[in-house]
Amino acid sequence: MKHKELTKAEEQIMQILWKIGKGFVNDVVAEFPDSKPAYTTVSTIIRILEKKGFLSHKALGNSHQYYPVVSKDEYAKFMLKDVVSNYFSNSFSGMVSFFSLNNKINVKEMEEIMKLMKQEIKQKKG
Repeated sequence: MKHKELTKAEEQIMQILWKIGKGFVNDVVAEFPDSKPAYTTVSTIIRILEKKGFLSHKALGNSHQYYPVVSKDEYAKFMLKDVVSNYFSNSFSGMVSFFSLNNKINVKEMEEIMKLMKQEIKQKKG
């Protein structure tokens, strides 16, 4: 499935629905911090997300209960691939190097990455 990048507002709503699993517009509004958006704003964004293929709904009486059809992991993979492609010339090692050189990865995290990579290499070699 080809995804599109979400706007900030769309991503906020998806984060809520990924967290709660499913919900009505009121449920989504209730999950926002104190400066809650208007019901109509959330409802409009939810309908846009449904058109984009990120959400679907189940009709319950006159209400619609919305749920994600794109998982958080699936979207994260899409976004990471996009970032690596656009900013690091399709090089994951370039991305890791960037974070390492800018002190965004500590030694413990680098060791964890190395351990994961060794396991992945072992699996792929059979």
